Amino acid sequence: MEKPFFATIPETEELLQWWGQQSQPDYLNVNGHIHTPHSFSAFRSVEQPFEMAKQEGIGVLGINDFYTTDGYGEFAGLAEKYKVFPLFNIEFMALQQKEQEAGIRVNDPNNPGRTYFSGKGLSFPISMSNESLAKMKTVQDESNRQTCQMVGKLNAFLLSENINLHFDAAQLQKELAKKLFRERHIAQAVRLAVYDKTSDTTERKELLKKLFSGKEVKSPLDNFAAVENEIRGNLLKSGGPAFVEEDPNAFLSLDEVSDLIVDAGGIPCYPVLLDDAKGNFTDFEADKEKMLQSFIEKNISCIELIPGRNDYLILKEFVSYFHSKGFVVTFGTEHNTPEMIPLKISCRGGVPLDGELLRINYEGAAVVAAHQYLKSRGLEGYLHGKVAKRSQQSEFITLGEAVINWFIQH
Repeated sequence: MEKPFFATIPETEELLQWWGQQSQPDYLNVNGHIHTPHSFSAFRSVEQPFEMAKQEGIGVLGINDFYTTDGYGEFAGLAEKYKVFPLFNIEFMALQQKEQEAGIRVNDPNNPGRTYFSGKGLSFPISMSNESLAKMKTVQDESNRQTCQMVGKLNAFLLSENINLHFDAAQLQKELAKKLFRERHIAQAVRLAVYDKTSDTTERKELLKKLFSGKEVKSPLDNFAAVENEIRGNLLKSGGPAFVEEDPNAFLSLDEVSDLIVDAGGIPCYPVLLDDAKGNFTDFEADKEKMLQSFIEKNISCIELIPGRNDYLILKEFVSYFHSKGFVVTFGTEHNTPEMIPLKISCRGGVPLDGELLRINYEGAAVVAAHQYLKSRGLEGYLHGKVAKRSQQSEFITLGEAVINWFIQH
């Protein structure tokens, strides 16, 4: 059996005694949700976010890949190298059939019933039942199958339009992805193929226009992220010639995802979409009181947000409300598009987080850190079964702060 990752940190009593003797530092900057190349990422390597974290003063970093924990080992080693505390997280896409049938959008603005859902503070080394491992493999395989089908449809379209491009799904996966092959990898491959075909700007635009069935490319050609998003929108999304509809039977239910996360030692966490650039909310998120009741019924005690897509005042009011109800709250940047943005979190338009939001984010990360530490010792973490220990949250925050700072200083 692998040695627990946090084994070198002292036992709780000694650790808390040490922490009580330290001069209390300011709240550390935390980014609790980034994707790595193990799903799709703006980062060229798992190490790049750690390099950026040191430059930007980030003390805690959370890996949060789709459907996989494959990056955990390298992430852990780099956390030790760079003295940045690691949070071991994961993300799924679940399907709530009742909401889908009722046309209720949850936290996907375009697909009713589809629900993004995270797990925070999973056990590392990984520990879960064979049943959970089998479910993880099923969703990975289905995701890859759908992506490969898209490549097949894309090739058929290219042939029909006499566009001299062709893609091999296995080769793309080998060159651009790791185990998980995603739609964004196809968009990246198409953009690279177009740019390799010609260096002339006019010719590139003409080829993209042909790919887009006569529509002009809107983005500057040196904005790779924006061009790849246009490729996705025109070719791979619903209505596009390479679109492949997802099989509803390939999705896990929200209950199954939540159970899998708990089985893997983690804390179920709902990713909040909140407002878009026009101030719109999804059907589910439009009423926070109803959201609260739904979370209570489902034993969801943790939420996360990506502040960069939200208005500061709306985010502040929403976070304050759920924090006052005893929820663990964390923030992240995702970095799951080609666009490279800072790791340091800000709200839409670059509006910085205020002191209260920084504190809430840090304390949320501290709860997850304490949970990881206790679970690594074979003890019960923040959950008793599936129920959060809200009345002990301040104790978890103190323990988590001690765990994080010991790790960074030693």
